[in-house]
Amino acid sequence: MTMQTRLEHTLALLQPVHLQVLDESHMHSRGQQTHYKAVVVSARFDGLSSVKRHQLVYGTLGELMGEFHALALHTYTPEEWAQLGNVPASPVCAGGHS
Repeated sequence: MTMQTRLEHTLALLQPVHLQVLDESHMHSRGQQTHYKAVVVSARFDGLSSVKRHQLVYGTLGELMGEFHALALHTYTPEEWAQLGNVPASPVCAGGHS
């Protein structure tokens, strides 16, 4: 099972109405299955600050967090997602060769 699939299965525990996990490793220099972007839209984020939303995601992912290098998180309530409808593009990696 790929890391992307593992992330999707685990993030499904947040009961998202929209979930998208993208492997963005090709945009970076650290190898395969290292950089991800996750868009999570869940009513579980209602009333939570950005920091609390990210902490909820990190807590849900648990030990998986140590198995990749980076995760760009975009967390929204269903109402926020309805107004926004999309997420910003990820920046091109500026370095970090290894």
